[in-house]
Amino acid sequence: MPLSQQRRFPRRRSSVGASRDFVVNVLAEWQLTPLIEDIKLCVSELATNALLHGVPPGREFAVLLHTGGDDDFVRLEVRDSGGGRPVVQYPDEDSCSGRGLFLVGELAAEFGVDHHVVGKTVRLAFKRPSGA
Repeated sequence: MPLSQQRRFPRRRSSVGASRDFVVNVLAEWQLTPLIEDIKLCVSELATNALLHGVPPGREFAVLLHTGGDDDFVRLEVRDSGGGRPVVQYPDEDSCSGRGLFLVGELAAEFGVDHHVVGKTVRLAFKRPSGA
């Protein structure tokens, strides 16, 4: 049975934690607790990037979790209305930042970006645990 939940978050620092809480609650409700830690880290990175680089003042970003009936994946999407193009960086080992999208790409089975007339969607897919 397909499942889907979405929530919008304002352009505030507290929205990063709220987006983590949202995915934890949804995954627990869907009984997909083995995925919580990876998806929680990924939504934290994507929400932070949306706030820093994608959400214009006065706007929001959206977090969507969904899974299809015949699909073996749980999908996470973060959409914002800003410009910017997410790029995976490979920083020096002594750099303090720039590893977020690299980590996201390593944790997710699929990683991509869809560009829209206004904004973009960063989308990830995570293999659903067997028996879930």
